[in-house]
Amino acid sequence: MPSNKFPTLFALIAAFTLVGCNKTETQSAHSNDAAELVVKIGASAPLTGPQAHIGKDNENGTRMAIEDANAKGVIIGGKKVRFELLSEDDQTDPKTATIVAQKLVDAKVNGVIGHLNSGTTIPASRIYSDNGIPQISPSATAVAYTAQGFKTAFRVMSNDSQQGKVLGEFAAKNLKANKIAVIDDRTAYGQGLADEFVKSAQNNGAQIIAREYTTDKAVDFAAVLTTIKGKQPDLIFFGGMDPQGAPMVKQMRGLGMKTQFMMGDGGYTPKFIDNAAAAAEGAYASLPGVPLDKMPSGRDFAARYEAQFKQPIQLYAPYCYDAVNVMIAAMQKAGSAEPAKYLPELGKVVLDGVTAKIAFDEKGDLKGGAVTMYQVHQGKWQAVETMGGAATH
Repeated sequence: MPSNKFPTLFALIAAFTLVGCNKTETQSAHSNDAAELVVKIGASAPLTGPQAHIGKDNENGTRMAIEDANAKGVIIGGKKVRFELLSEDDQTDPKTATIVAQKLVDAKVNGVIGHLNSGTTIPASRIYSDNGIPQISPSATAVAYTAQGFKTAFRVMSNDSQQGKVLGEFAAKNLKANKIAVIDDRTAYGQGLADEFVKSAQNNGAQIIAREYTTDKAVDFAAVLTTIKGKQPDLIFFGGMDPQGAPMVKQMRGLGMKTQFMMGDGGYTPKFIDNAAAAAEGAYASLPGVPLDKMPSGRDFAARYEAQFKQPIQLYAPYCYDAVNVMIAAMQKAGSAEPAKYLPELGKVVLDGVTAKIAFDEKGDLKGGAVTMYQVHQGKWQAVETMGGAATH
């Protein structure tokens, strides 16, 4: 009997020691986790489908900002932060966008960069608002987005009212287009921008001789263009994105139409030129902000982007980059990454971004946004004129 007690005693001591070691190791790991604050940044854009090249561009710009922040070692509330990107594909579909938004909310993201399209941003914004999650869109320009009155909604790009005003004025005054035909894709973005363009063009003396419609899935525009051709417009304005804009201008030239062609920011991509080929020559498009090479850090951003992703910027990557940095600046100012704590600081942020000096008005819109007009010349987008807002920092 006595001989059996010693093994039992040793076993008890060993077990106690092992438990003690495990407890110490667990506490140590926990304290390491506590010393590093993990902040989840949600992002959503079309990562599949016709606009995937623009959506991936958004994701790349967001990722680049997060990686830069992690490399710097951002401190928030005395803790070193590690930012994580949670990227979702909304497929340019409003219903999918709401599913994605709820998924990001359930993942307890600290903020959202997105969505890309106005038609997805607007329905998703209600879900973010209901859950108190700050949302900064890098590219949704529809006036309706911030007109809803959601305190969580911001954008770092000029809205359709600002952009449409410049487009209409440029068409009427600079291009001397007296008779204008307008086509839009019936999306929140395309229709909204076309409406603002029409108002501005008419206010500047132009006549709208046709208003036609298509969809953001269409590729054949022969019927619409044939109808317009008979009215002999000086210019066709298309409210939509480059997957429709490129075949549209190509089909215009195929019909022998020498009419000037203009789009908003949805057309200002390298892909538009690639897909429209020779028909792209002479086309106009706008983009909020001043040209990247006129920004203090614009050329550096473009060079770093191309080196990292092995392709040129498609469209909104710099705006995504700025959106992330605005969100981080608000977190730092609040000393917290908790949405309820940093949200009040978001509207007060003033930041020298890649695209502009960013400051928000009471609605969450970008203050004093400049808009630059571009034209395809010798197979490349060339800046023509910057109008409205401030031309530089």
